[in-house]
Amino acid sequence: MKATIWHNPRCSKSREALAILNGTPGIEVEIVEYLKTPPTREKLASLYARAGMTPREGLRKAEDGTKTLAGANDDAILDAMVADPILIERALVETEKGVRLGRPPERIREIL
Repeated sequence: MKATIWHNPRCSKSREALAILNGTPGIEVEIVEYLKTPPTREKLASLYARAGMTPREGLRKAEDGTKTLAGANDDAILDAMVADPILIERALVETEKGVRLGRPPERIREIL
C-alpha cells in the first residue's frame, strides 16, 4: 500500500506519524515536505473532503496568521493555506483507504 504524508520534519507530531508509517510493514511511503512543495488549493480541498473535515478543522491554530481568519469561510481559509502553507495542520496522511490528520499521530493507523 502507498501512503503519502504531507510532512514538516520540524514538527514532532509529523515525525511521529512518519515513524508509524515507516514501522508498518508493506507501506510504501511518499514524503511531501509541504512547506517546500505546497499542495494546490484543489488538492488541499480534496484531502480535507476525503478526511471528512473542514478546512477550518485543518487550520493550524498556533500560528499567528490564523488570527486574521477568525470569521473567514472555507474558501478564504484554503486560499490562506495555499498562500502560507505553515497554516496547514500536520501531518496529513493519504492512502487508498482515506485521509487522516495525525493529531494524535496514532489516528493514521485507521487508514493503514
